[in-house]
Amino acid sequence: MQVACGIFLEVLFDFHTHSFHSDGVLSPIELIRRAVVNGYSAIAITDHVALGSLDRVIKEVSDDCALARAYWNILAIPGVELTHMPPQSISETAQKAKELGAWLVVVHGETPVEPVEKGTNLAAVQSPFVDILAHPGLITPEEALLAAQHGVFLELTARRGHSTTNGHVALTSQKASAKLLVNSDAHSETDLLTQALAWDIARHAGLGERECQEILESHPLLLIEKVRK
Repeated sequence: MQVACGIFLEVLFDFHTHSFHSDGVLSPIELIRRAVVNGYSAIAITDHVALGSLDRVIKEVSDDCALARAYWNILAIPGVELTHMPPQSISETAQKAKELGAWLVVVHGETPVEPVEKGTNLAAVQSPFVDILAHPGLITPEEALLAAQHGVFLELTARRGHSTTNGHVALTSQKASAKLLVNSDAHSETDLLTQALAWDIARHAGLGERECQEILESHPLLLIEKVRK
């Protein structure tokens, strides 16, 4: 257990990572093993997909996650990140991902450092099949309110570039009572979270100690309960 700013964190969760099935470096099983060594309680493997790669990636990641859950003390979650898709196709594709066995569906949000199509954030927070809107950039109050209403979690990210709007995301989400998570968006083992790093990301987004603990400990448990139903 590590100490971050005087606060003891008993758990470490990360719901947004990438393996070599998209633009990550490691295989899913090695990424999970690295997370075990880092003290993770749960990790989701959420490779970039669109319609064409959905079936293959979900099957291969699901098999490795099941192997990890059977032998290691970690909740390994098979997921996907729907990336640079036409907004009109997001909800239908998210539904198909769930039907194919993805526990978790992340949507690649309107980060300011990539040309994501306008309307992606709105499509994600309106879908009953989307669980997380990743790095949503300059998310609007209306979109944050819809996220709260539909149970879509909003991400504070450790990823360089994407993280420039973490403060805006945190403030807008709090005003709308939308739930936040801290994720790594890891592409290699060096990107994985530690308790101290996760705490610092939340604090640097302008959140107080009580809010940080809620985001790092309580919100992940709510998401896990949702995706395991």
